[in-house]
Amino acid sequence: MFHGKPIIGIIGGIGSGKSFVAGLFGELGCVVIDSDRLVHAAYARPDIKVVLRERWGDEIFSTDGSLNRRAVAKRVFGNEAERQWLEAFIHPVVTNDRDRIMAAEVAKPGVIGFVWDTFLLMETGANEQCDAVVFIDVPLPARLARVASRGWTESDLLTREKLQMPLDKKRSVADYVLSNAADEKSAREQASTILSSIIASCGAAQRR
Repeated sequence: MFHGKPIIGIIGGIGSGKSFVAGLFGELGCVVIDSDRLVHAAYARPDIKVVLRERWGDEIFSTDGSLNRRAVAKRVFGNEAERQWLEAFIHPVVTNDRDRIMAAEVAKPGVIGFVWDTFLLMETGANEQCDAVVFIDVPLPARLARVASRGWTESDLLTREKLQMPLDKKRSVADYVLSNAADEKSAREQASTILSSIIASCGAAQRR
């Protein structure tokens, strides 16, 4: 817990709606920390750009000087050494920003917990800092339909997921499973029930 308030990790497959579910917890009083947004912010920093340019050259930047994330993706997907280098470089930056946000938000009235919508939560070991981990369960066909709107193919999705912990293992180690395959009302009700359970469990742990 962070100053007595639970940290909840969100995990699931690509296209499972992790950010949507994180937002439901946010509506219930949690501060949502979206690591992808923090990565975007980090990529905009001049000092970060300098390091990435030294590593990969000008071709990973757009004409307006912004980082081209698709170009970065081409560098790291399928290249284990480059992927590991990028993760080792960028994850500490994101972690520092996340901790800063939590410290600024923890004392605010109405904040009852924190949700980490974090890419590679399990793979980086960040789950060990969470009081509860929620797996978002969505069948592959539904996830494929969702990512198609991003221009992804089935091959794109499966290639990226092969770099992550298998979904069945993620589900098995999660504390809660939330089905996001039906309607929004169902997901909202599940999020409320799960959050109540987490709050109660953390409260019981503190009283021991």
